[in-house]
Amino acid sequence: MNVIEVNKLSVQYRGVEALSRISFDVEEGDYIGIVGPNGSGKTTLIKALLGLIPYEGKILFQGKSLEQFTHSKKHIGYLPQKMSFIDEMFPAKAIEIVASGVYCCKKFPKRLTGEDYKAALKAMDILGIKNLKDRPVGKLSGGQQQRVLLSRALIHQPDVLILDEPTVALDPQARDTFYATIEELNKENKTTILFVSHDIGSAGNFVSKLLYLDRKIVFFGTLDDFCKSPQMSDYFGHDQHLICHRH
Repeated sequence: MNVIEVNKLSVQYRGVEALSRISFDVEEGDYIGIVGPNGSGKTTLIKALLGLIPYEGKILFQGKSLEQFTHSKKHIGYLPQKMSFIDEMFPAKAIEIVASGVYCCKKFPKRLTGEDYKAALKAMDILGIKNLKDRPVGKLSGGQQQRVLLSRALIHQPDVLILDEPTVALDPQARDTFYATIEELNKENKTTILFVSHDIGSAGNFVSKLLYLDRKIVFFGTLDDFCKSPQMSDYFGHDQHLICHRH
């Protein structure tokens, strides 16, 4: 079953085309790595999928238009790059950050309840960070902060999890742990993953499909097809080797 269908999607910024008529389908349980050079439209694609920017073309979630699907935001979890508001002086506790993930689906007045905090603890427990619940989030390590933010994205047990270069600020050990966590969510919980990464060398270690963007779709398909393709080898050269050498 297709969870997401993108048809002839185009986005322009001040007359400059950031994405040009791209089309692809995301099947239930896919783990898709979205890669490409700087300025290729990766983050633009994510913003379009989340309904944050105007676009031309069609985006369907579970057969519904994005506008029809807006009220069901709990079905989509989103983790951006490291959030800039978190610094050493940020006073909120980890559990408060996780629980704030329910605000998107609450009606006014938006107040957290005991059930919301129970859901937050459950999400933190899935990622093994329940013990951090009362720690000020500004005092946590980069890896711990990202797991808190991932728990926030998972509080509704979303069908689709969208991650926009979430490992940029992490050290290698924390990055490997984070990748392993996402892989487990995909395999054990059957969560559909769209993972934007600038690190094409790591993408091939985890994802099942590759979407290579350069304003248009250069390649979309399984990693096996990508790695065995002479045409892709001619086009990507060393980049293909980086993606495939440990797959």
